[in-house]
Amino acid sequence: MDKVRVRFAPSPTGPLHLGGVRTALYDYLFAKNQGGEFVLRIEDTDTARYVEGAEEYIEEALEWCGIIADESPKKGGTFAPYRQSERRHIYDKYTEQILKTDYAYIAFDTAEELDAIRAEYEARGDVFSYDNKSRNRLRNSIALSEEEVQRLLDEKTPYVVRFKMPIDRTLNLVDIIRGNSSVNTNTLDDKVLVKNDGMPTYHFANIIDDHEMEISHVIRGEEWLPSLGLHTLLYEAMGWEAPQFAHLSLILKPEGKGKLSKRDGDKFGFPVFPLNFTDPATGNVSKGYRESGYLPEAFINMVALLGWSPADDKEILSLDEMAKEFDLNKVHKAGARFSKEKAEWFNHQYIQKTSDEDLLNILKNSDLNLTLSDDKLLKVIKLMKERATFPKDIYENGKFFFEAPTSYDEKASKKAWNDETSAILGELASNLEEADFNAENLKQTVHDFAENKGLGMGKVMMPLRLSLVGELKGPDVPDIMELLGKEETISRINNAINNFK
Repeated sequence: MDKVRVRFAPSPTGPLHLGGVRTALYDYLFAKNQGGEFVLRIEDTDTARYVEGAEEYIEEALEWCGIIADESPKKGGTFAPYRQSERRHIYDKYTEQILKTDYAYIAFDTAEELDAIRAEYEARGDVFSYDNKSRNRLRNSIALSEEEVQRLLDEKTPYVVRFKMPIDRTLNLVDIIRGNSSVNTNTLDDKVLVKNDGMPTYHFANIIDDHEMEISHVIRGEEWLPSLGLHTLLYEAMGWEAPQFAHLSLILKPEGKGKLSKRDGDKFGFPVFPLNFTDPATGNVSKGYRESGYLPEAFINMVALLGWSPADDKEILSLDEMAKEFDLNKVHKAGARFSKEKAEWFNHQYIQKTSDEDLLNILKNSDLNLTLSDDKLLKVIKLMKERATFPKDIYENGKFFFEAPTSYDEKASKKAWNDETSAILGELASNLEEADFNAENLKQTVHDFAENKGLGMGKVMMPLRLSLVGELKGPDVPDIMELLGKEETISRINNAINNFK
């Protein structure tokens, strides 16, 4: 295979997890780095676990992240259809083909029969496996006579197609990330390839689709490592060239032990899904990064570095910059520990890089109670942006721009206000009636007032800030005064004086 073609093939059995986003991202980055193509394929053969709306969620999440497929169910492409449920006619052909080889057989065992056999094994302390040791004693086309098999087929007895695992072969397996390994086929069982409804299982459909779609590299999670031997043999059985494989390590819990889960997000207060997801069965909503205020560029930058290191240990990279640098050989073998604090750090960095105008649009599309004009909002953004981790922080930390304080921080009040303060601020308010209300002039006005009164600046600035904000926080006081305007500034000073009478 000369052209690089990769695929992300999720099952629509729920929302896209952080680990799934990383797999899709690494597929995408590798394809773009190699001048290849990125395919989105929906593997929906598991009808029992299918979740309504999950496919649409996956597509929307990837689009929000900027991971745009070259071919997909929505976009189409040369190798359509891109949903497994629509490819039954393709699978039927290959089912017939593999049954003509010595790599597959049909098995008539019922679920009840197999459960009974498992119980027998457990009773004597053994574990049952449908494999090269047991298959000759079970109800399948290996153990039964041709006549008996034909009779069962004529009677339309349900059956599955199983892979016939070779006996005592050592398979030498190659993984781009993990290097070489080996497995003996005696340790592997005879997996079901086609279910009794005629639909292939993941294992068979997966390799058929990858072959049909000319996939050159399979990048997937390490949970599929135990299947690598089977998949390698399936390619051999079909007479096809196998793609190259790369298995990604887990994204770990914040404490570093075990796979990151939704439960960890609930416990430590961070999302594990890119977008909000409403469980159709329960109505429960799981919070997403988008709705939590993360910028897609920050989110995807954070995800990219959970297991991959760019050159010179750079941390802030655009999607295009990542694609130029991405190298599967630099993907880590060890698991990557998730950090809520690092995720927030990335978002803070990208908030600083975002233009004030773009942040204005984000805020206006939120459900915040923005009562100021666009011009004033832009000034608030400029003043508050440096302290913001999320767009809503601009509003939350600068709420005093939108509404006058109705109470005053007790600790700050004791520090900033004494018996003389009301008289001092009352006189300042009179001086401000004649002042030009721009920050530079206001700074000079307050400075001259304090100097003429023989007061330290703290004696004036602290109670003035408390009057305007309700706390001893916020940007420079003259900047706050300019944005509030003369009438509101003087009104707030008078309100504070009345409060501390």
